[in-house]
Amino acid sequence: MFEGTGVPLDPADRDARWPEAPPWRRFLGVPSEGDPPDDEAEATRRLGLAAATLLERSDIGLVNAAMHLRRPLLITGKPGSGKSSLAYLIARELGLGRVLKWPVTSRTTLRDGVYEYDAIGRAQAALNSRANLAGHGGTVAKSIARMRVDSRQSGRESEMRPDPGGPPISDFIRLGPLGTAMVARRLPRVLLVDELDKGDFDLPNDLLNVFEDGSVVIPELVRLRAASESVTVLTDDPGHTAVVDSGVIRCAEFPIVIVTSNGEREFSPAFLRRCVRLAVREPAGDRLNALVRAHFASAENFADLVRRFEEQRDLGDELAADQLLNAVHLAKAGALDDPQAVDDLLGAVWQSLSPGARPR
Repeated sequence: MFEGTGVPLDPADRDARWPEAPPWRRFLGVPSEGDPPDDEAEATRRLGLAAATLLERSDIGLVNAAMHLRRPLLITGKPGSGKSSLAYLIARELGLGRVLKWPVTSRTTLRDGVYEYDAIGRAQAALNSRANLAGHGGTVAKSIARMRVDSRQSGRESEMRPDPGGPPISDFIRLGPLGTAMVARRLPRVLLVDELDKGDFDLPNDLLNVFEDGSVVIPELVRLRAASESVTVLTDDPGHTAVVDSGVIRCAEFPIVIVTSNGEREFSPAFLRRCVRLAVREPAGDRLNALVRAHFASAENFADLVRRFEEQRDLGDELAADQLLNAVHLAKAGALDDPQAVDDLLGAVWQSLSPGARPR
């Protein structure tokens, strides 16, 4: 399926070749109509105008294995080695629409990826619908503050219900990247879980049920009076919505999940066995030239700069590919034309990323 060229496949050919899921990775979601939105501008920003890949042939085989098995692809490698770009390369080549990006930090929780609920906004809307703000603005503000305190004291802020007759709760729920990726569609979405190793220790294991079940739950919608009620909520795709039945989102095709890690921590065996693992190597030689061509249409004019970049790495400096692109852009603008200034400028642009490396 995936060849790593970045050249979009013909949709009919893609659909005819789409691999069947293993019996244990088939899910019960009913695909919704319509295709996901595209974002070619973001793909071009990430990949360049031309087709280029930093992957070896064996790496492309692992990508296809993850797609066939409907398993997340865990990619490790040094910063700047092209880990996150792979998600955009897959989405462009297979015509799977906008990449759903979930950047992970030390404060990220599973709920952040699934959905967000604006409880305070709903409280404000409910009170505003029943009060004359011109005469009771102070009362409204005090009521919201009191509700916030009461809900925090009970430990259930997300369950604030200011008025049974107020605005529907679904108006204040927005699916996150993970929740949007789980919306049932005919073809899978591409989900980039970026730098999972920076997350809380429990986050990878919290993802296990999602990866196994192919579904996520929104408790606020599960608690609606009508157990089978369907509601429409916003998604991570700007201006788009999705229908949620009974508070549960079930995928039809498991998303193509790209999980990146800079190797700052180890993951549990339970998490690792659910992933296909790929270690991306630093681009060199022809792959560096292909990267330059993708963004600048030509690599020949910058061959000396590429060679100098590789020599600098060979001396022990840890450099990322985007640092080379920075230097090429400066050269294209004429900033490196002065022989007396070029060493200082490249020294500033090509600062080593190695821990403890001294600034030049």
